[in-house]
Amino acid sequence: MKKSQSNELFEKLENLRNEIEGVEFWSARDLQELFSYQEWRNFEKAIQKAMISCENSSETLHYHFVESNKMITVGKGGERKVKDYALTRYACYLVAQNGDPNKEEIAFAQGYFAVQTRKQELIEKRLEEAERVRKRDKLTVSEKLLSLLAFERGVDGKGFGRIRSKGDAALFGGNSTGQMKEKLGVPQNRPLADYLDTALIEGKTFAISITNINIFKYNFITNWIFITTKKFRKY
Repeated sequence: MKKSQSNELFEKLENLRNEIEGVEFWSARDLQELFSYQEWRNFEKAIQKAMISCENSSETLHYHFVESNKMITVGKGGERKVKDYALTRYACYLVAQNGDPNKEEIAFAQGYFAVQTRKQELIEKRLEEAERVRKRDKLTVSEKLLSLLAFERGVDGKGFGRIRSKGDAALFGGNSTGQMKEKLGVPQNRPLADYLDTALIEGKTFAISITNINIFKYNFITNWIFITTKKFRKY
């Protein structure tokens, strides 16, 4: 394909892009024409295959393929309602993957949507990581408060280490902090929370927050996280 042709297809795909409330989509009827499918029934076969691929990838089908209607012009200026689909960027990628690879337009679209989908994945990954960092910072604040409350009640560094280890054991099904580090391949000199996913970080934050509330409200450290000797101590 000549560069002029690829530039033209790129512009057409961009111009056919629609957006509602931040969600971008393409009309299947528009893509049918762009992909040089003469008959809708043949193009819909590619859509049906793409829908199966979507389900097999554990994606939510109705998020990416939304059945709709489109008004088309018929003879002498009349209009007729026809079946259509609103397709997300990911859906368009799957349709292109299941289309006729001998069509130059399909081959170009496969590359176009693959690249754009990858960019979208990178954006989503960055957003997820930013959210994880925010949750990690929140956990740090909760841990600092617990440390302060524990030291105010005479707990030394070694005792506070036991507090954290017992808390992790309760959260991770009996596994101590050291055992979890071994299981996850975490260096012993690094905090375990730096290697946990967002859900587990939230779990640790919640558990510590409840403990902090109990200390404030009842002036004791609950026995599931505080063992400096073999017996439970209250403060």
